[in-house]
Amino acid sequence: MSTVTESIDVNVPVSTAYNQWTQFESFPEFMGGVESITQLSDRRTHWVTKVAGVKREFDAEITEQHPDERVAWKSVDGDTKHAGVVTFHRLNDDQTRVTIQLDWEPEGVLEKAGDAVGVDERQVKADAKRFKEFIEKRGAETGAWRGDVPRPGQ
Repeated sequence: MSTVTESIDVNVPVSTAYNQWTQFESFPEFMGGVESITQLSDRRTHWVTKVAGVKREFDAEITEQHPDERVAWKSVDGDTKHAGVVTFHRLNDDQTRVTIQLDWEPEGVLEKAGDAVGVDERQVKADAKRFKEFIEKRGAETGAWRGDVPRPGQ
């Protein structure tokens, strides 16, 4: 299993950063390799990705979500093992630290080689930077979902 963690400070209030992150269908606007995300329900999304010429499709389930704090998910079917969590930390009224942690299982020679030389870390860092540029340029979120999804067993 491979893990990448990246943090970036964005110059918007925590609610703006969080609200934008709940708009999964906008991810292709700032995430390289994400071709599309379709929101199937409050807890389920369908992802189509293409990284290094390898196309993958999978469904992901929101496993925990708390407004202005965190969004966590994991793949539930398809051909990839993927999980992540994004946390939002209020630095002041107009600045938020966004921390992204992704876990996945590289498959095949290309993905394993890319992981070994840090391609995935560079991709996540670039995606975080593009998210910062996207939300700061807009100054407001494109939408919001403020529902709460408790961690399993709670």
